[in-house]
Amino acid sequence: MTGKITALDLGQEELSEATKTYFAKCEEKLGLVPNVLKAYAFDDKKLRAFTDMYNDLMLGESGLSKLEREMIAVAVSSINHCYYCLAAHGAAVRQLSGDPALGEMMVMNFRAADLSSRQTAMLEFAVKLTQEPAKIVEADRAGLRKAGFTDRDIWDIASTSAFFNMSNRVAAAIDMQPNDEYHAMAR
Repeated sequence: MTGKITALDLGQEELSEATKTYFAKCEEKLGLVPNVLKAYAFDDKKLRAFTDMYNDLMLGESGLSKLEREMIAVAVSSINHCYYCLAAHGAAVRQLSGDPALGEMMVMNFRAADLSSRQTAMLEFAVKLTQEPAKIVEADRAGLRKAGFTDRDIWDIASTSAFFNMSNRVAAAIDMQPNDEYHAMAR
């Protein structure tokens, strides 16, 4: 798939001023416009919905740290074998943690990483929600509370997990490719 962001040929709408500003902000802060945003650029309404939800979940107010939210993204994406998200969010884990080995362990198997009991409980819940959502029961939520999470935190864990399950499925369906820059970040 040389040079293509996805396997689909959807073209690109004329970007709205808000989207042009958002892309410029990405360039400034990240040094790139993530390919996922370029993939959604064929429809400004879908792009805005995606970025609004992403920014709220990953950057908004939460009892979860940014690193913990990125760890959820990687654990879910690891189960789903999502190349795009493992490259992009693995880089974020490396960067936020300052630990390249942690990022690699998270991509391969978070259970191999030296995590706190709180982080392990959070990721086990995210993985169960990914693999067996119908089997989530009160004992699972109680385990998160015992690990120190509030009910609002549980909502955020569930919402972040669900968002990445959706994103992983779209990325797989359209063969979304990560930006090459992610592979070298925070190493």
